[in-house]
Amino acid sequence: MPLKTTKFDAAEYLKTPEDVASFLNDAFETGAPEEIVHALGIAARARGMTEVAKLAGVGRESLYKALGEGGNPEFSTVMKVAQALGVVLTVQWRAPDPLSKLLPETDGKVLVQTSKPRTSKVRAAA
Repeated sequence: MPLKTTKFDAAEYLKTPEDVASFLNDAFETGAPEEIVHALGIAARARGMTEVAKLAGVGRESLYKALGEGGNPEFSTVMKVAQALGVVLTVQWRAPDPLSKLLPETDGKVLVQTSKPRTSKVRAAA
């Protein structure tokens, strides 16, 4: 006998403003823009996309597109949606992860550091 499953929808569990704020905080803590946009979309669906669009002053279809899969909303849209959801975005200092090191942009090239400095001999073409 096959196992019956139901599709999970996080929007069904966002019942209170505190639920929405906690859910969005978790998304923002990831630092991943796609996770944040996805979470905003779920929170907007939980509140009612039509109502959020009206409160945010954007079209419902535009909001679906901006917060849907592959969406890339402008920051002003994110702020309007946050306000419509009744949440405030704040900035908090976070200590850097001691295990990570910031490296300059490498354009996909691997950086190798050697213990000896390289000599700068140039060979003339024959």
